[in-house]
Amino acid sequence: MHFTDSHCHLADPALRDRLPDILVQAAGQGVMRFIVPATQRSDWADVVRLLAMNTPSEQCVHIALGIHPWFVEAATPWDFAGLERLLLQYPQAWVGETGLDFLVNRPSERQKQRQIDAFCRHLALAQKLARPVIVHNVKATAAIADAVQQTGFTQGGIAHAFSGSVEEAQILLRCGFKIGIGSLLLNPKAKKVRQVVRYLDLDDMVLETDSPFMLCDGVNTPENVRRIAEIVADLRAADLAEIAFKTEKTVEKILKP
Repeated sequence: MHFTDSHCHLADPALRDRLPDILVQAAGQGVMRFIVPATQRSDWADVVRLLAMNTPSEQCVHIALGIHPWFVEAATPWDFAGLERLLLQYPQAWVGETGLDFLVNRPSERQKQRQIDAFCRHLALAQKLARPVIVHNVKATAAIADAVQQTGFTQGGIAHAFSGSVEEAQILLRCGFKIGIGSLLLNPKAKKVRQVVRYLDLDDMVLETDSPFMLCDGVNTPENVRRIAEIVADLRAADLAEIAFKTEKTVEKILKP
């Protein structure tokens, strides 16, 4: 069985500084492919350098380039121009991590609008270049749906680290996004995401860790995808091999539309 960590920050120093060991540990759990998003201009180059891990016969690392909503306040028009140039240079790169976060740091209405404007710029660029996007969403599902409609975005992607309700998942699916089921599932008290896992078709979800983040008891790593998959299998009374097969097939569809 093989798995993909559809959202992991391998360029973050917490992972990058011991990456060979982390990749060996991940491989031991069947985690063989990684989608790595950037969060701001300062880490674009580090994310791009991870492509050196790929070989002509095997592409184990896929990247996304963008500006996370936490960092759009500091972003400039030159940053967005540089993002487009870099995406043109790397035609297989996705757009992201982008999106909206209306909870963390308690953004003002002005700050929320700044996030929306930046998210729409990402969506428009992704539509222009025909790239999927990786979407960060915290308490902003309705605004994300509005932005997708406003920009006419149709390229799909992943709504990562999903933590909402079944109804919110349905909204994001209608926007063309697959639902990223991640490390929140490792928390037994995360009842809403467990309900979503039981409800969704397997074709509508992918697995992720958001490593090195999202764990309270240490540094998260991609090998935890296996643990997440096992919980999905248990919640659905399904075979682990079926979870692996279906989620990998979904990732393949996004990577090769």
